[in-house]
Amino acid sequence: MSVAVVDSGGANIGSVRYALQRLGVEAVLTSDAADIRAADHVILPGVGAAAPAMGRLREGDLVDVLRSLTQPVLGVCLGMQLLCAHSEEGGVDCLGVIDANVQRFDDRGGLRVPHMGWNQVKGVVPNSLLAEDTGEGWAYFVHSYAVPVCAATLATCDYGGEFSAAIRRENFFGVQYHPERSAAFGVATLRNFLAS
Repeated sequence: MSVAVVDSGGANIGSVRYALQRLGVEAVLTSDAADIRAADHVILPGVGAAAPAMGRLREGDLVDVLRSLTQPVLGVCLGMQLLCAHSEEGGVDCLGVIDANVQRFDDRGGLRVPHMGWNQVKGVVPNSLLAEDTGEGWAYFVHSYAVPVCAATLATCDYGGEFSAAIRRENFFGVQYHPERSAAFGVATLRNFLAS
């Protein structure tokens, strides 16, 4: 199995690759369109801000490449947000494969932003990505922006209000949490994605 991790400049790239190694997969870190198209699975990681990440994808002529992929694609954290149409973070248009707009956490009833730490993920539709039949478990989050609950939502999380913890449209999956830091639930997410 070949897995391409898109070099989008995210700070979690090393930990994503290490998590894949623990599953027996040697992923290639690349910004080369041919490598990305040829991979069996593609992961779009990201920790940082939407505008610089989209700028990097545009500079590498990867926007249309990513939009046109037919193999399974997993966006992680910011990578999930980049799958959406638009982000309030920097007012930037994103890849547009998921019909949703990323919004900043507003008043969370006194809760701190960013949302950081362990929180419960709750499946809302049966799916093959999340652990267990229920799609429920505990995962690790670090983010100030979120995808509202929408038609693509597979699972939610509550932090002063529900948001999408996992999304899917056709071959494009996204998780707001960090599977590489989410213990058994995260391992199951990556394993299930690689089996898709």
